[in-house]
Amino acid sequence: MSLDPLLSGHVALVTGSSKGLGAGIAKSLASAGAKLVINAYNNIDLGQKVADEIIASGGEAIAIRADVSKESEVKSLFEQAGNELGPVDIIVPNATPPQPQRPIADYDEDFYRSMLDFFVISPFLLAQAAIPGMKERGFGRIINITSEVFACSNPNFSAYVAAKGGQIGWSRSMAKELAPFGITVNMVAPGWIPVERHANDPQEDKDGYLAQIPVGRWGTPEDVGHAVKFFAMPESSFITGQTLHINGGITPW
Repeated sequence: MSLDPLLSGHVALVTGSSKGLGAGIAKSLASAGAKLVINAYNNIDLGQKVADEIIASGGEAIAIRADVSKESEVKSLFEQAGNELGPVDIIVPNATPPQPQRPIADYDEDFYRSMLDFFVISPFLLAQAAIPGMKERGFGRIINITSEVFACSNPNFSAYVAAKGGQIGWSRSMAKELAPFGITVNMVAPGWIPVERHANDPQEDKDGYLAQIPVGRWGTPEDVGHAVKFFAMPESSFITGQTLHINGGITPW
């Protein structure tokens, strides 16, 4: 990983960044010179490996275990990050739970609420912790990792689709609320990008999805990371409230 100075002097927090898309996003931001807060809850050892890779490449990073759907843990996360790296001014809410596809009759209330905890409550808590410092410095980037599922209206996926819709609506509202303070709020919406948690997905499902991608290849975590890096840059200050779909043209709007 070669470093450039695009984000030098900035501190980025990527939640759920011990593997998969989150790790790719974190490495991309680190390659632009940002200091990285790697976050994980279930396996902080994997998060530390990502931080170690960034450090080995010449960057700065720490790994912090926290459940970012809990207010007390978010506060502790920001306090530790601030003490070790400096104030966080780029946040990328990416943490996600399992996403089973089921007809609505097979979901229950607790699962629906868990989706809202991850995709609405967690971004709210992260933003609330970061915004005072962002306002003070006149710079902030909130980059929500949403999904193509909201645009595609996937069936048998209502809990996830509804929660992502809530995250998108929240992002659009916050974009207007925070624009006067030099804080932008944008969204990166990946398509299906197979990572570790997709290892046991049926091959026929993967083949069927790949056949729909106009560019004719799978997306990668690096593709998502490049999009996040674009929104994080100071040069993107006039872009807010926008969604960038990273799915090879499946949603060409």
